[in-house]
Amino acid sequence: MTDTAPRPTETAPATISHWIGGVSTPGTSGRSARVYNPATGQVQGLVDLASVEEINAAVEGATAAAKKWRLVPLSKRAEIMFRFRALLDAQRDDLARILTREHGKVHGDALGEIARGIENVDFACGIPNLLKGGYSEGASTGVDVYSIQQPLGVVAGITPFNFPAMVPLWMIANALACGNAFILKPSEKDPSASLFLAELLKQAGLPDGVFTVIHGDKVAVDAILEHPGVAAVSFVGSTPIARYIYQKGTKNGKRVQALGGAKNHMLVLPDADVNMAADAAVSAAYGSAGERCMSISVVLAVGEVGDELVNAISSRLPALKVGPGSDPQNEMGPLISREHRDKVAGYIGGAEAQGATVVVDGRKQNFESDGFFLGVSLLDHVKEDMDAYKDEIFGPVLCVVRVPSYEEGLRLINENEYGNGTAIFTRDGGAARQFQFECQVGMVGVNVPIPVPVAYYSFGGWKASLFGDTHMYGPDGIKFYTRSKVITSRWPDPSSSRIDLGFPQNK
Repeated sequence: MTDTAPRPTETAPATISHWIGGVSTPGTSGRSARVYNPATGQVQGLVDLASVEEINAAVEGATAAAKKWRLVPLSKRAEIMFRFRALLDAQRDDLARILTREHGKVHGDALGEIARGIENVDFACGIPNLLKGGYSEGASTGVDVYSIQQPLGVVAGITPFNFPAMVPLWMIANALACGNAFILKPSEKDPSASLFLAELLKQAGLPDGVFTVIHGDKVAVDAILEHPGVAAVSFVGSTPIARYIYQKGTKNGKRVQALGGAKNHMLVLPDADVNMAADAAVSAAYGSAGERCMSISVVLAVGEVGDELVNAISSRLPALKVGPGSDPQNEMGPLISREHRDKVAGYIGGAEAQGATVVVDGRKQNFESDGFFLGVSLLDHVKEDMDAYKDEIFGPVLCVVRVPSYEEGLRLINENEYGNGTAIFTRDGGAARQFQFECQVGMVGVNVPIPVPVAYYSFGGWKASLFGDTHMYGPDGIKFYTRSKVITSRWPDPSSSRIDLGFPQNK
């Protein structure tokens, strides 16, 4: 439920407004939500929550802008993307500080997020090549056939709190480069990064109205999904909401790609380099406080590797530095909210009550701040019927499941409702090749714990991790934000023209 708050007074935190028509635009709904600094637990802003009327007005403005933007030559669009990329690169430290202040992640992690986002802008800079169609001369006598890709018009993105810069860039770069107007509805928990991106796009020369930021809660989401002027919606978030977005959006005739949750497994075979596997597990489980859909949340330890691997992982945890992201010495920051912190902590006690062994208990770590901190936790002897195994915890909790064989580990991966990412650690090339063929998961790492594809491939899982037919960014992103048109042309000698009611034939 949205943490609603009264309108700000003279002593209240500053208001975070919408971005409409190329300018900061205060909300008119009379509703707002608190934005916290997760490291201190203090309210640092109030973000406007849009009404249906505000969404309608934003779509109307974007529709007018889209009609002009689609006429801008590809070379000009690419030029704007290049300038946007240069501005992002030059000001990445400033953007990273915004991420640390509102999300809580440490500065280095924030910079990593921005770097991966910039890769998507790099890809979009090649839009003149990416939108090349096909041409068949002489498909029939005097007839040529060719295909072109055209923008959809107004498209929207609904993005999560955990990557407030990178995930919007997954969508924005390709959508704009393809000639669409884009409406972004970021998470109300950390909304300021979206406004920073809006300012940079304006500086890069993007015409006013082509990029819009509307803050909001479910009211705004439903208004976007129901508005006939929005042709397509991209979403990243939890599986229940992804399913809802997909069903409601497609019911209203929209093209929808909705990425859901995950429960990523890392299969460690007995022949693996245990130290490398332990380093990978710690990095992938606790980075960004575990609040990322590609985190490793389950290690499947095969056979006799279990004891050695658990010891190797647990021995690394005391050295991890957890604290405010503003301190460059810290490696992990707080969770996004107090409620989420408490929910994650509940899984630790729940797992212990259900029979798991709590090797390292993050609840016992003390912090000076009133922020939303939780230390890292390691659970051993987790079983597949435990809540800590079944649910997406989305926090710094790593579960170890002991399995007797490769086949049993593969079964657990393939029977899991999610199919986002997975990894295998082994020295056996044959086993790795078999695994990548047999696992029913969209993104696979071989001795790589977080197999996020580079920007010129596409990101997305299988099963309950994806609703829709296309993955995010890369080639699938270009396909999602355009529709193809095939033209059949003929320029015959007028003297050969005649009436023919028969079925067209290629002769």
